[in-house]
Amino acid sequence: MNKKYTYVWVSLIVLIFGIIVIPRIVDRLSSGSVVENDRLNSEGKDAGDEKLGYILLDGKRRKVPSFEFINQDSVLVSDKDYLGKVYVVDFFFTRCPSICPVMTTNLVDVQEHFKGANDFAIASFSITPDFDTPQILRAYEEKYGINDSNWNLMTGDHDGIYQLANSGFNIFAAEMPDVPGGFEHSGLFALVDKEGYLRSRIDEFGNPIVYYRGAILEEKGVNDQGETEEIGILKIDIQKLLEE
Repeated sequence: MNKKYTYVWVSLIVLIFGIIVIPRIVDRLSSGSVVENDRLNSEGKDAGDEKLGYILLDGKRRKVPSFEFINQDSVLVSDKDYLGKVYVVDFFFTRCPSICPVMTTNLVDVQEHFKGANDFAIASFSITPDFDTPQILRAYEEKYGINDSNWNLMTGDHDGIYQLANSGFNIFAAEMPDVPGGFEHSGLFALVDKEGYLRSRIDEFGNPIVYYRGAILEEKGVNDQGETEEIGILKIDIQKLLEE
């Protein structure tokens, strides 16, 4: 083949790599977190056989920060109540007109999948705590069929919840009057192990997932942006942590 055309093909391949792969790497690492995972001797194994990695920040395993809020039954709940349990974390609000209904529907599906597992739990934090009182949260609980005693819908100090979301979990939440519902937040789920450490799997490119997409229905499979759902792999990864 003519050397000039060889250079053209090589340049084209490099360009395609830059367009497809690099943005995904940047997106996954935008929070500044990486994953510690024993990937040695993993050649020949399926990705589903590998243990989940630990999320690292400044070289240290990231642990869930301390929190203490009131749940839908007006009971004080803290991070210590979740020790010994594998759990999923999300941030939502009951008047959300867009992604929250999908996120909650997905979590109810996860709830049913692990029904009877006393060492599994869910922690949902309202980003509109001034409106989402325990009474409002109980009505939301009934509306969506939330019936797991280990699923707390929490409300409380406004600044404390936003600090927990944005600094504690690096899951974006903000008041934005110009968007539907008046608030903008991420549709991501965080996964926590029994010792309170944030955990994640590695994607097909060898990069950390860090969080799991919660705003795409598992049965739909893909959204309008071409992103695939991650509820299926979330269930698999919860089971892995339950068996550790």
